Amino acid sequence: MPLPLRYLLTALLALILAGCGFQLRGVASSQLPYKTLHIALPETAEVRIWLERYIQSTGQTEVLDDGQLADATFQQLSDSRQKTILSVNTLGRVREYRLQLSYTFRLVNAQGLEIVPANTVNLTRDISFDDSNILAKDLEEGLLWRDMNNDLVNQIMRRLSLIKPKTPGSEGKD
Repeated sequence: MPLPLRYLLTALLALILAGCGFQLRGVASSQLPYKTLHIALPETAEVRIWLERYIQSTGQTEVLDDGQLADATFQQLSDSRQKTILSVNTLGRVREYRLQLSYTFRLVNAQGLEIVPANTVNLTRDISFDDSNILAKDLEEGLLWRDMNNDLVNQIMRRLSLIKPKTPGSEGKD
């Protein structure tokens, strides 16, 4: 293929990719519509730690300790984590487990009025199990729970940045 034709095809491909709207996921995709946010979770809660890291990385929203001064307060409504048996072998020993995480949250303003309604994130991972590798499987399970936490916080950030907050008290005015 002649060199000028190769350059022309490369430029055409670059234009097509630029025009299709493809964009890498990054900080811009998780900017929150709030200047200040309070996270109503204990300081040692894993979800709070990860949320604060993500929010601080955007640089647009400040995390406050006082919910009365914040534009919005993140509230956890439920956090359910289960490990259930998925399958057993012919001897009745466990072959696979299913890890399930269900997390519900909402956002309220300083007066306690709901600005983002309750949202639920459900995550599931399957893990094989082997009696001869118990320590390795425990480590793998811990890594899967950590991956699920990271995925949970990513989904929370995406939902908070995409959900248009409703104005409290505007129900029924439409």
